[in-house]
Amino acid sequence: MSDQKDQPAELWAHIEDLWTWVDANRPLDGREGLLLRILKLSEEVGEVAEAVIGATGQNPRKGVTHTWDDVQSELCDVVITALIALRTLTPDTQQVFARNLARVMDRALGPSAVVHPQDLPAPRGVGEIR
Repeated sequence: MSDQKDQPAELWAHIEDLWTWVDANRPLDGREGLLLRILKLSEEVGEVAEAVIGATGQNPRKGVTHTWDDVQSELCDVVITALIALRTLTPDTQQVFARNLARVMDRALGPSAVVHPQDLPAPRGVGEIR
């Protein structure tokens, strides 16, 4: 198993791999394909809602049909789908995400909590003199 410190790099590599696969297998190109890729998020969010309703037994006809593990899994699907949609819009996915995360952190927790992307160390191998 990999080090936790390697997980961010692995995350972005996996997102790139998934985007490549999705992009190679897209049924529609152009603007319509882009819009449908983004709309996929709505489908995934709906599955989160369905899992929460199922985990809490809120549908009396169906009762309890899901677990909180199902909810976690569906939330992960939302995050993955969102990152793939973001990658569809820009190859600078990691930088765009980091910039927006810093903005949210600053707004929520104040400037002292923010680590700006330009202050992060470069990934291993980048910029190293050999």
